[in-house]
Amino acid sequence: MIRRAAFALLLASAATVAFAQANNSKPQPVPVVDTIPAAADTPYPGTMAIDIDATDTTRGIFSIKETIPVARTGDFVILFPKWVPGGHTPRNEVEKMAGLKVTANGKEIPWKRDPVDVYAFHLDIPKGVKAIDVRFQYLTATKGDQGRILVTPNLMSLQPIVTSFYPAGYFVRQIPVKLTVKYPEGWSAASALNAKVTGSTYSYEPTNYEILIDSPIVAGRYYKKWALSPRVNMNVFADNQKELDAATPEMIDAHKRLVDQAVKLFDAQHYDHYEFLVSISNELGGIGLEHHRSTEIGVRLGYFAEWANNVNSRNVFPHEYTHSWDGKFRRGADLWTPDYRYPMRDSLLWVYEGQTQFWGYVLQARAGLVSKQDTLDQYAMIAANLDNTPGRNWRPLIDTTNSPIISNRKPMGWTDYQRGEEYYNEGLLVWMEVDSILREQSKGTKSIDDFARAFFGINDGDWGEVTYTFDDVVATLGKIQPYDWRGLLTKRLTETGQPAPLGGFERNGYKLVYTDQQTPTGKQAEAARKQTDLSYSLGLSVGSDASLSSVRWGSPAFAAGLTLGDSIVAVNGLAYTPERLRAAVTEARDSKAPIVLLVKASEEVKSVSIDYHGGLRYPHFVKVGTGESGLDKLLAPR
Repeated sequence: MIRRAAFALLLASAATVAFAQANNSKPQPVPVVDTIPAAADTPYPGTMAIDIDATDTTRGIFSIKETIPVARTGDFVILFPKWVPGGHTPRNEVEKMAGLKVTANGKEIPWKRDPVDVYAFHLDIPKGVKAIDVRFQYLTATKGDQGRILVTPNLMSLQPIVTSFYPAGYFVRQIPVKLTVKYPEGWSAASALNAKVTGSTYSYEPTNYEILIDSPIVAGRYYKKWALSPRVNMNVFADNQKELDAATPEMIDAHKRLVDQAVKLFDAQHYDHYEFLVSISNELGGIGLEHHRSTEIGVRLGYFAEWANNVNSRNVFPHEYTHSWDGKFRRGADLWTPDYRYPMRDSLLWVYEGQTQFWGYVLQARAGLVSKQDTLDQYAMIAANLDNTPGRNWRPLIDTTNSPIISNRKPMGWTDYQRGEEYYNEGLLVWMEVDSILREQSKGTKSIDDFARAFFGINDGDWGEVTYTFDDVVATLGKIQPYDWRGLLTKRLTETGQPAPLGGFERNGYKLVYTDQQTPTGKQAEAARKQTDLSYSLGLSVGSDASLSSVRWGSPAFAAGLTLGDSIVAVNGLAYTPERLRAAVTEARDSKAPIVLLVKASEEVKSVSIDYHGGLRYPHFVKVGTGESGLDKLLAPR
């Protein structure tokens, strides 16, 4: 009887809920109608002209006048670029565009932002109008919390992708364009685009909109240019002349060897000329962004002046240069798009970025830009991080290629558990494994160098784009050396719950170990980040303000209840210093007593005991066996 009564009550409750829902209002969605014309591979009727006044360095304001020819009346759509090449995400900062005004024949044409795509603007073109004038300002960030700083009193990074509109309905390679920029008096500017210079005004060569967007400009008061080869230049701008003067012939020669080693590797060049666009500044925002005939590199002051202490800042050079072949020339078929509204799909970033990450470290060692030992130590930091990433238990490598779109590259609280853009470094591990198998299966006659030449070295002199698929990667590897490449790569891309794929290093003669001694590159990385890194012992990193900048998921610190943002007040009863924290970890190795921290968490101050007795642990790669190993051969200059 009790069960029947309970069942009857349940039915009555369900009926009541159903009756209540039946009387609720139930709207239907407004249909989403795309009124923006899709890009077509047909020539645009006319040449756009873009005129930029970049002289307001005090407030960092770019003032733009753009003339766009029009061939028809009625609805006409202009687009602010949305998807950022190299950023792998729709994150272009349209919110910084302001003051938009469109006129034709002296009369204003009202604009209306598209209700679905906020990067699109509709215009009603009157009869008789042959061209429209588009005026607006781009308000660059004036503080770091607004975005990357693009303008300082002595430097600027001028991005065509944020200082122009383009007409909808055309492949961007079919839209002719002519750019003119006025810079502050006494400044110099560098770009992959050639220019005629009159005073402080640069009139750039006519090109198409795709090449324009792929041709950023760096300008500044203090500038020096070095030829690295007959076709490659390094253009360096700095906060002051002293930094430029600190560059020695030996430093420049290391960059020359980088170019030489890359060209020997790929056996082709996919540019007419190539420009490194380098800013050395504590004021301009840092960057590492690839382009087909140039790359933007922003590093901190001291790149030259404190050369020995900036080993870790050099990898960006070989990485971005490699992108001219991997990512810009050869590009995943689902990533290539006809314009900057068409969605970019990132499924092949484990090749685009992963193999570029692989070659960046190889080429820095081959060129002597970074020593072999420092490269091995950097490898150890990469391998250890992935070897201690619990997020690998639930999220496969292939899904991390979605990270740029999912997180828009914003900070995360539990990076090692959530996983970020690990297609870079885990991709490196996968390609190291590929190299080791090629060497093993071919008995030393083949290596990943053969893949690089076969896949990226085709069509010497071609600086268009050649797309590829997963099947193309597998087929190229199979031609070099028969093996179940599809099975291997599929497994590495989709597996979870497995250790980090360190087999490539081990097969190539090196093993990851942990000791209580930190490597020089590890110390430099700590200093650059202003952190005390105890990731592989307590499982935390502490910032210079004593706050926790990271806590590893599942670590002793995590088990003790610590979290990102907590601050350490004291260690074992004494005021916190990095030295006391390290000493406490060392002393606990020979003691059963826990490490006791006094921690401030929000407004609460509490005592936290960490039961850890493993001592300090820092990663290293050590050689296994004797003689020249596969990794030794891989890192040797050609």
